[in-house]
Amino acid sequence: MESETTAIADSHLEGELFTAVQRNGVFADSKRFVDCVPLSDPRRIARSFADERDEPGFDLHAFVETHFDVAGETEPHVIDGERSMEAHIDQLWSHLRREQTKQNEYDTLISLPNPHVVPGGRFREVYYWDSYFVAEGLAAAGRFDAVVDMVENVASLVDRYGFVPNGNRTYYRTRSQLPLFCRMVSILVRRNGVDAATPYLPRLEQEYSFWMDGSDDVDRTDPAHRRVVQIGDHVLNRYWDDESAPRKESYREDREIAADVAPTERPELYRHIRAACESGWDFSSRWLADPDDFASIRTTDLVPVDLNAALYDVERKLAKWFAAHDKPTVADEYRAAADRRRRAVDEYCWDPDDGFYFDYCWTASRRTDRWSSAAVAPLYFGLASDEQATAVATTLEERFLERGGLVTTLTRSGEQWDAPNGWAPLQWMAVEGLRRYGIDDLADEIERRWLTLNRRVFDDAGKLVEKYDVIDPDREAGGGEYPLQDGFGWTNAVVVALQRDEDVRLEEPTP
Repeated sequence: MESETTAIADSHLEGELFTAVQRNGVFADSKRFVDCVPLSDPRRIARSFADERDEPGFDLHAFVETHFDVAGETEPHVIDGERSMEAHIDQLWSHLRREQTKQNEYDTLISLPNPHVVPGGRFREVYYWDSYFVAEGLAAAGRFDAVVDMVENVASLVDRYGFVPNGNRTYYRTRSQLPLFCRMVSILVRRNGVDAATPYLPRLEQEYSFWMDGSDDVDRTDPAHRRVVQIGDHVLNRYWDDESAPRKESYREDREIAADVAPTERPELYRHIRAACESGWDFSSRWLADPDDFASIRTTDLVPVDLNAALYDVERKLAKWFAAHDKPTVADEYRAAADRRRRAVDEYCWDPDDGFYFDYCWTASRRTDRWSSAAVAPLYFGLASDEQATAVATTLEERFLERGGLVTTLTRSGEQWDAPNGWAPLQWMAVEGLRRYGIDDLADEIERRWLTLNRRVFDDAGKLVEKYDVIDPDREAGGGEYPLQDGFGWTNAVVVALQRDEDVRLEEPTP
């Protein structure tokens, strides 16, 4: 029944009508059409299109308006009189709350069992890694029931698909995102103790198996399979997507990028693009062999430091939680996996000369030269040694710290995950990661600069946004495939979480 419903929901994402709408730019944002809901069976609509399109005066836009409930953006929350940024955020939780427990067979939106919080703007659905940061904000705001709802929703997706899709849309089912389900469960453990993890352990193991699929089959001769890569004696992970075609939600954009690429090379290009979306960093010079040429994207050729740090955290936490549940053999297996991964990240992603973490290009057998704030992930997830954390902190302060917080990379490429932009999740991971190693002065300074920028933009424009220009706070952040979005889920959450009491920020104790 699940596959049949999905097939019907996906049917307007194929065929001549879909191609005509996207190629002709009926909507400025390609995502808008794939989020439209057919008003009748989409297969019948496709037949009507075939019958009518050659008639004199046929209007494609009018046809879509007639046959679809056209998706709109989440309306910005209007401030009623003078209100503090904190009060505005408190109201935004309700404004961004959604509930869809029943599946509409024609809708690409996947139902979830509980209420959830969406980012806002063009993002009308839940996104995987956003959900973790939103959950931290909800916990800090004292909305713990909402955190439980978010965790249960993610668990339901694992039950349904065997992993957590990029977002709860049918067209996102070919990829995931940075695996932070374990961190969401950690919020429950922090509050209620290790028994809170019990119902989620099978789901966490299932998600881990998704990321490690093929790890027993790769070798030096055939080193890569889906999301795993063997390098030397080590198996590490990469971002991936099971499709190698233009993204449905960015069909026109992807075809334009591929126009100057040989047809035989286009599937690989599309896969690299999609894999970058799995990273959440869509897009960044971090993934490009040539920062001036987007077609040089090579995401699946790279072993990303943040992904492997996150999976180290999953292994380490599963080891803790299974030990606490009196399953020492399973705990030992995860502990050994975490130790192996830590050694591998040190060998391949840590540059002792620069004192910084870089992604590793396994196809070229060398680290990349892209300086990015993904290097905060080993601190945040506890993979770095004290000496490594100190070295990273020095570089962050000297090269990445700007007037409004940490810049994402040192490269100005025009992509949104590059300079001059800064993003809430990276500020959070940096601040919390530095605190973990006792580097409090720098953590305090990053937090102060970021929150000052958030407040300044709110005071000037009455909103919180998806990303910020941290180099020139007087300028609006830009870059990427779409305009700056208002809302905004993880920005709101990080503001609240950074301002919460210090004692609730701690990791759960080791059993």
